[in-house]
Amino acid sequence: MELFPSNSNINFMRLRHVTLGLTAFICVAARVLLATKGFNFALDFTGGTATEIKFEQPVAVEEVRTRLEAAGFEGAVVQTFGSGNDIVVRLQPEEVVEGKPALTGEQGGAAILAAAQTPDNPGVVLRSDFVGPQIGNELALNGVYAALFVAFGFLAYIWARFELKFAIAAIITTLTDVLVVSGWFALTGHDFDLTVLAGILSVMGFSINDTIVVFDRVRENFRTLNKLEPREILNRSVNQTLSRTIITSFVAFLTILALYVYGGASLKGMAEAQLIGVVFGTLSSIFVACPLLLAMGVNKQDLMPKARDDIEAELARRP
Repeated sequence: MELFPSNSNINFMRLRHVTLGLTAFICVAARVLLATKGFNFALDFTGGTATEIKFEQPVAVEEVRTRLEAAGFEGAVVQTFGSGNDIVVRLQPEEVVEGKPALTGEQGGAAILAAAQTPDNPGVVLRSDFVGPQIGNELALNGVYAALFVAFGFLAYIWARFELKFAIAAIITTLTDVLVVSGWFALTGHDFDLTVLAGILSVMGFSINDTIVVFDRVRENFRTLNKLEPREILNRSVNQTLSRTIITSFVAFLTILALYVYGGASLKGMAEAQLIGVVFGTLSSIFVACPLLLAMGVNKQDLMPKARDDIEAELARRP
């Protein structure tokens, strides 16, 4: 199945200055948003109270969340654990108000239970603890370590499989997609929790996979069409993989869209990050990856390392 014929000749490289300039502008804007507004960190990073409740019958998470909001517990994160009868309610620390006692420990658990349960489905508090922000700082730091580990892992893999210029172009393209998704969450102020962080890491995997597919075709074309200029080879490679890129991204987009619509509030942030990442990851593999290679001066030696090594070995053997 092909949306675009493999012999199509859309001149993507002609637009490289526009696309690279627009990408740079978006990245700068995202960086400014991150520096000025920052993330709206959720309970996973800021700390708060965590209350585990066991009901006699299974409960609907959305209904519990609605009852909590009606009782004044705004921004509550409600998730099931174990069976459908068990839920955990996470709340951010209350602001200190003069004359109003803070709900902590057993008192807070009892207030949350009173708002969450119904007469026909009572519950009991299993545990109600306060999670300090130092745990959130540790999670944030581990998230940064995970992102760096993935980025350096991709760099080493692509450098070994292709050449250094390919690795640099792929990493820049991937980090661009991550920066765009991060800038979106800074702009909108949507909650940034561990599920969003997982979504951003998955965006890195999707983006690098799509870029490698294009780079594979670049290498194959240069070995069979080595008389053409690098610009023409890069352009043909993008055209030949265009149908595969769009079809794969469209199917992934539909899957994540279903998760966004029907996955509930606990998975909405992750799905939102993945939706934006799939869209920009697709665009970057078409309009950014190969133009970056061309801007770095990719040539025959970069695209045919094995052939170059064979020639040098043959010359070394000659008397």
